[in-house]
Amino acid sequence: MLLRIDPASTTPLFEQLAASVRSDASRGTLRAGDRLPAARDVADSLDINVHTVLRAYQALRDEGLVDLRRGRGAVVTDRVSDYSELGEAIPKIVATARSLGLSVHALTAMIRQEYTS
Repeated sequence: MLLRIDPASTTPLFEQLAASVRSDASRGTLRAGDRLPAARDVADSLDINVHTVLRAYQALRDEGLVDLRRGRGAVVTDRVSDYSELGEAIPKIVATARSLGLSVHALTAMIRQEYTS
């Protein structure tokens, strides 16, 4: 598993880390029972604070994607299958939007409107 961040981005680092894990879950590269790398290892490899990694892992726990247990670390839950379903739907939605000539901003606005209604 490769966790990715962009230090130049305005998106907070913890959100970037959580998004990276979600992306792997939606692509099917994570399975229930998989362990995420130890927070200290991630922090060391990305040269960021360990609390930033823990905050990302806690956000994923709050979503139900990982289970955090002292001594076991962060373990992917069965909910990962829901993310895989979403991952299968996204390319179809993007392809349809492209065929209609919609910009990424227009598609995002449509999704945001649907999500908040």
